[in-house]
Amino acid sequence: MSHLEEIKEKWRRFIAYLNEKKIIQAADKTYTFTWNLFLIIIVLIVLGGCLAAGAGAGFLASLVKNEPVRAYSTMKDNIYNYEETSTMYFDKDQLMGKLRADLDRQEVPLKDISPFVKDAVISTEDQYFYEHDGIVPKAIIRAMLQEVTGSETRSGGSTLTQQLIKNQILTNEVSFDRKAKEILLALRLEHLFTKEQILEAYLNIVPFGRNSSGRNVAGIQAAAQGVFGVDADKLNLPQAAFLAGMPQNPFVYSPFTNQGKVKKDITYGTNRMKTVLNRMLTNGAITPEQYDKALKYNVRKHFVTKKESSYEKYPYLSIEVERRSADILARIAAKKDGKNYLKLNQKTKDEYRQNAYVQLRQKGLKIHTTINKKIYEEMEETAKNKYLFGSSHLVRVKNDKGKWINVQQPQEVGSILIENKTGAIISFVGGRDYNREQLNHATQALRQNGSTMKPLLAYAPAIEEGKVQPGYIIPDTPLSIGAYNPKNYDDRFHGLLSARTALAKSYNIPALRSFMKANRADAFNRLEKMGFSSITDEDRGSVSVAIGGLTNGVTVEENTNAFSTFANQGKFVDAYLIEKIEDKKGKVIYKHQTKPVPVYSPQTSYLVLDMMRDVLKPGGTASRIPRSLNFYADWAGKTGTSSEYKDSWFVATNPNVTLGVWHGYDKPDTIPMGQRQVSQTLWTAFANDAYRYAPSLMAPKHRFSMPSGIVRKEICGISGKLPSDLCRSAGLVTTDLFNVKYAPNSSDNSLDTGLYVIADGRKYKASESTPREFTQKGVLIDDALFNGVDVKKISGGENSDHLLPKTNLPENGKTPDTVSGLSAKGGKLTWSDSGESDVIGYRVYYSATGKGPFKKIGSLTSDKTSSSAPSGVLYVTAVDISGKESAPSQKVTSGKTAGGTNKPGSDDKKAEEPPAGKKPKDPPSQIGDKKTPKKPAN
Repeated sequence: MSHLEEIKEKWRRFIAYLNEKKIIQAADKTYTFTWNLFLIIIVLIVLGGCLAAGAGAGFLASLVKNEPVRAYSTMKDNIYNYEETSTMYFDKDQLMGKLRADLDRQEVPLKDISPFVKDAVISTEDQYFYEHDGIVPKAIIRAMLQEVTGSETRSGGSTLTQQLIKNQILTNEVSFDRKAKEILLALRLEHLFTKEQILEAYLNIVPFGRNSSGRNVAGIQAAAQGVFGVDADKLNLPQAAFLAGMPQNPFVYSPFTNQGKVKKDITYGTNRMKTVLNRMLTNGAITPEQYDKALKYNVRKHFVTKKESSYEKYPYLSIEVERRSADILARIAAKKDGKNYLKLNQKTKDEYRQNAYVQLRQKGLKIHTTINKKIYEEMEETAKNKYLFGSSHLVRVKNDKGKWINVQQPQEVGSILIENKTGAIISFVGGRDYNREQLNHATQALRQNGSTMKPLLAYAPAIEEGKVQPGYIIPDTPLSIGAYNPKNYDDRFHGLLSARTALAKSYNIPALRSFMKANRADAFNRLEKMGFSSITDEDRGSVSVAIGGLTNGVTVEENTNAFSTFANQGKFVDAYLIEKIEDKKGKVIYKHQTKPVPVYSPQTSYLVLDMMRDVLKPGGTASRIPRSLNFYADWAGKTGTSSEYKDSWFVATNPNVTLGVWHGYDKPDTIPMGQRQVSQTLWTAFANDAYRYAPSLMAPKHRFSMPSGIVRKEICGISGKLPSDLCRSAGLVTTDLFNVKYAPNSSDNSLDTGLYVIADGRKYKASESTPREFTQKGVLIDDALFNGVDVKKISGGENSDHLLPKTNLPENGKTPDTVSGLSAKGGKLTWSDSGESDVIGYRVYYSATGKGPFKKIGSLTSDKTSSSAPSGVLYVTAVDISGKESAPSQKVTSGKTAGGTNKPGSDDKKAEEPPAGKKPKDPPSQIGDKKTPKKPAN
């Protein structure tokens, strides 16, 4: 038997034995029972798991049953809809700074973020970021168990994706409902977006504490700039690690206080940075060498120093940009809603503006302005120069507690520079110190504009209607308008003046007369077309408005902008500061469009400009300005002061720009004598500032171009009509510009020749009874033109001795009083002025000895009270316009008389004396007499 067969036999016997003893049957039963039990347990476990899973799924489904399935566009809008600070720019896209916001955030694409930042954030916040699908189940289970058991150790279960969902779509509440939605939306987000998109969004929304200005910051770009002063793509390893650790507890780890100062102890932040570096090393994101080097980095040394915000550096400008931008956005929103913003009630307007401010603070808009950075900064610096201003005033004001206190009130300034053709505001000065006074004196302060109103309201409307032309004569004579009796600034009247001269010298009465010639309603309508927005019904009924007496006043911007109308050939171009507004992606949502509004004809505009040129010429009220400028331009302008010298102005325009300046006190007060031309000093300084950085803009080579329809004509300067032969012979011919439609076409007839006398310092036409010895021959002027005042030449206002009124001197009806104060010394005879209004001259009588007859030896006009005195006895009489003569004066002796006496009145009884009131025979004259014709010349 072989060995194999032997083994088989033994196995057979063993089985037979087991069967004999019934062991196999028992084992088989045990096996069957055990296996069936195992299968039952497995089935129960599977069923339990399914039941639990089903219950969990059902519970989860019940939590999110109302959560809609969000589309890609919806998710995108939600994720990228984060608050971002809007940015302001000077012209030519030069950065100005950020608008005010509760949070400083600057969006940045992922490609412009340092790789160190990405690695640091992922290593610290979500090391499986590139592996999971939005959630990490074991992390969620662990977090839930910790929540259920109340464990003090919390490891956190949120991925970057979940954190993004929580910050941008859901709230921060702690609930299963919110957590379930977070899980669902995280899975949805991962399905719709790439990892790079998710990481980019996260890095732009996460908070990073405070920056060096003490402001709250969010997003890696704002954090990089605000903490280390570099862009996000320039952050090195330790800087990236420091910032990446901050989101866990931003204000604990932030190195800055809310005042923008570096904390004394930054240990929390540096320890957190070390933790981040360690995790980066553990995850293999950096090498041990990089790790060791980064630990030695002095973070404090590289914190950025405090930076001035745009509101600190450019307060007036930043506030103005914000205000105007909000107004633009409010109008756009109202238009989208089908509403006219201007017709809305104030409450609705405020609602639109409030929403606009929210947009400015949260939507990351890009606001481009017209402001020239260098010119603006230079003018701001000039406004801070205290030596350009006069003295402060002590005024009483209420303090915060409502008590009256005395404080020093410094002089203030408002100025604006506008480009004529476009209306772009190149620069402005809002004031000297924003911290002292927040009112923008260039764009918001309302002040009376004084005589700068004259070209706008007094002359331009009258010129447009043909009622006045530059060469027309306007009397500067006493004027009463009801109870209103206007005066000139020098309290004098200046006779007959051309409109040109009256404007150049800024006389009030001719301006008022010009205004009253025009259609008043039309004049005010034109003023409103030129941008004046504060005209009241009271103003429309007042004459004094023509010389600047506004009820509410006008801003520097509006007043200056109106002057540019003349430079634009009569078309008003509204000034603007916001060039365009873009959204954060660069899409233009607003672009300014210039819309000229016709106000005056080109002819009227040029004539007004030409008149205003004379303001800056010798004799004009701003004649000193041209020699103070560092450049030449064809300027036309107007000075102005309000009543009691509480406001001082100068506004001038050239073919390119218009520059206006106001100077005064915030609380209106009289500007001291000697400081009333500070506005001109400031205007010159600002003009020179602008020329320094924009010479071609400030000093155009071309002059204002004269339009067709303008002619230059010779006129008789006394009447404004075509010159007559007599006008030429009198030397009164001048030339001036006219709108051809209103040029003079008739000759002057206001002049004549005749005899005149002088009485009471004035000249009057001689009458038939006037003694010819006191008359002179001259040119007589129409009484209607003269109007009772001395006549002045049109050119320069000098006295014209040969121009006389055709006015008869009124008599006082009595014989002149005896002349007094007679004295003879050193061969000269003097006496006192008669003082009577109708006395036209004096007669001098002489006797060699005082005993013989007295003879008339001289006749002198009333403006003379002395003559030569020959040796002998003399006396004087006064003669009136009708020829009545006074009694002889007291006699005086000059030198030694023939009788040896030198006492006055030694031989009165024998003297030749005419009886009082009788006309003596005329003796041969020796003193002050001249031959006169028997009859007046025609």
